[in-house]
Amino acid sequence: MGKRMKTIGKSILLFVATVLMCLGFVPLFQNLNFGLDLQGGFEVLYQVSSIDKSKMNQEKMTATYKSMSKRIDLLGVSEPEIILEGTDKIRVKLAGVTDQETAREQLSTVASLTFRDTNDNLLMTSDVLKAGASKLTQDNSGNPAVLLSIRDKDKFFEVTNKVKDYENNRIVIWLDFEEGKDSYSQEQSSCGTSESNCLSAATVDEGFASDVIIQGNFTQEDAQNLVDLINSGSLPTKLTEISSKTVGASFGDATLERTLLAGIIGVTLIIILLIALYHFAGFLSAVSVLLYTFLVFLTFWVVGGVLTLPGIAALVLGIGMAVDANVIMYARIKEELYRGKSLKTAFKLGSKASFKTILDSNLTTLLVAVIMFIFGESSVKGFATMLIITIAVTMFTMVFITRQLLKLFVKDGYFDDKLYFFLRVDKDDCKDIKDTKTEEKAPRDYLKIGRYFIGFSCLVFLTGVLFFGMKGMHLGIDYQAGSNVTIETDAVLTNKNLKQDFKKLDLEVVQIEEQSSGKTVRVKNVLERTKVNEVNQYFEEKYQAKVNIEVVSNVVKQELARNAIFSILLSLIGIIIYVSFRFQFSYGVGAVSALLHDAFLMVAVFAITQLEISVMFIAAVLAIIGYSINNTIVVFDRIREEMSKVEMRKMTKEKLRRLTNRAIQQMMLRTIYTSVTTLLPVLALIFLGSHEIFSFNIAMLVGLIAGTYSSIFLAPTIWYHIEKRKVGKEEKKKKVYHDDLEEKLIKGINA
Repeated sequence: MGKRMKTIGKSILLFVATVLMCLGFVPLFQNLNFGLDLQGGFEVLYQVSSIDKSKMNQEKMTATYKSMSKRIDLLGVSEPEIILEGTDKIRVKLAGVTDQETAREQLSTVASLTFRDTNDNLLMTSDVLKAGASKLTQDNSGNPAVLLSIRDKDKFFEVTNKVKDYENNRIVIWLDFEEGKDSYSQEQSSCGTSESNCLSAATVDEGFASDVIIQGNFTQEDAQNLVDLINSGSLPTKLTEISSKTVGASFGDATLERTLLAGIIGVTLIIILLIALYHFAGFLSAVSVLLYTFLVFLTFWVVGGVLTLPGIAALVLGIGMAVDANVIMYARIKEELYRGKSLKTAFKLGSKASFKTILDSNLTTLLVAVIMFIFGESSVKGFATMLIITIAVTMFTMVFITRQLLKLFVKDGYFDDKLYFFLRVDKDDCKDIKDTKTEEKAPRDYLKIGRYFIGFSCLVFLTGVLFFGMKGMHLGIDYQAGSNVTIETDAVLTNKNLKQDFKKLDLEVVQIEEQSSGKTVRVKNVLERTKVNEVNQYFEEKYQAKVNIEVVSNVVKQELARNAIFSILLSLIGIIIYVSFRFQFSYGVGAVSALLHDAFLMVAVFAITQLEISVMFIAAVLAIIGYSINNTIVVFDRIREEMSKVEMRKMTKEKLRRLTNRAIQQMMLRTIYTSVTTLLPVLALIFLGSHEIFSFNIAMLVGLIAGTYSSIFLAPTIWYHIEKRKVGKEEKKKKVYHDDLEEKLIKGINA
């Protein structure tokens, strides 16, 4: 009775804690920062170049970044995203912006640096300075100071020589001074802070006809900030808009609601499945899943992340992958129970045996996520950020927390004779520990069955090649220059009328796609700012429509394609190195072959169905590479474990085949369970989520199915055919040198 009451008490406390945690989702979610795809706003990508034709570098880009940050502060935008891409591009994401034209003008205008007296009279402009004129230096006492490089020394001497005789002999440096608004007399106390456009007020004691040093009570950070801001005003940069995306708030609201609903349904289905498969232990995993989701959102909020559609997709995918850690551990515990071990012993051995497999599988996925983050752009980088967070939280919650929860209930002994209720293990199936019989039924020949799956994949590949030859790929706006105009309205929109509308606007229509509440029209034209406004106004007036416009130039298309190919190749190289290091080279070849199969199969299906290939498709390919290697590692880990039990000198081809089939059989059910738990949220997103990530979800669906059977059949088959060539071959004998023989025959020791 005591054990039962303890277990009931712990269960009640755990249930109450879970309910309180679920209530915590509401305030947490309300305080998250949402991206423009969930909130509305606009995104713009600028090509940054020097007006004086000098080469752009990281220092100039940083100065331009500082200038744009200060300008965004004037727009009143909360949590803007400004991303430096290479040494000549800046991407700006402004969620919640309603007046996009004003924002564009504010951002693209070159920063204006001026020198004024304390009465706000203009003395000089940035023309007197060299480009990138300011540098960090030290004064005579070794304190941080700012060096100004003077280009027009005559003008600078004339002004400083005059100011030195003023009663208030100061030159005030302003960035974007506004007549009637800015005033040194009013902003004197805030000069040099982020609250004012006044950067510095320097005392002038003599006329200068050379470079000068601004000194004061600067910290290193203060001085560097002043350098950056002065350079942003003195730097003759030109910002050319090469792509843009405008999203109305209504698009964002609808997308957020649909995606959240899909996510909630997906997680609920996973919880139901876990409890059905593992009973009470499944309930403990369900608690871990909820904690996992809460901690992912909490971590994202703490780091100041901006939640976007790709981020939510990575979160939902991550939940499915996180459950895999529990499935692996439970499978190991059940194996020990079936061998006749007690629950406590089975828990101890099973959790220990599963840890290495879980670690390896998550590290390989992390490798892909890091590559996505480094080389990805925009939405791919957002997806990678969330994936990295989910992997870190998985190792904490689904490994450590679940293990502690299991330990909490196992140690009391209440479930020792209730294995079916605890982990869905029938006691009659468990061996008597005293039974020494080791006869095992021969496993099915899965290597032979794998031929049918390989044949199916070859058929899909050939069909894909045929369709590619006839129709090519349906490349999205990301991979071909042009513009996407999404029109959402209650009015009836026919393709014929839309083509006429765009003809009136002098735009060439490439394709018209149906959406749930409107249509998306792709045009060849790269819309300029004025044309974007014209298109918006036209459809708003004629159809009372809400319009979302996305513009991409050739520059972006080429760079995205290059980065996508490079990211995938680098992921494959990284995986084969890691797997070869942790296992053997033959395992690495098998793993990468399976990954290439998954990627090519996804491309083939998209060629056949003519679904759009966008930048998110590449994210899906990379995610599947990470997911598929996760599954493959688990299967290979079991093969490696089986191999360690056999002496290689006694190995035969028949034994090797039997061993491989046995490992596949042992991991078959676990792999199917994992795939189903990952498929559930993906299916929910397909049927209920936003159309903006529809192609991503379809790619994930195809990749998950392909990744499942390639991990079970293809990768082990390739490994087997490599390894069987080694069977029967004598190991290379170690060469013995004469000195070694003499040493072994020393009299009195061993001779």
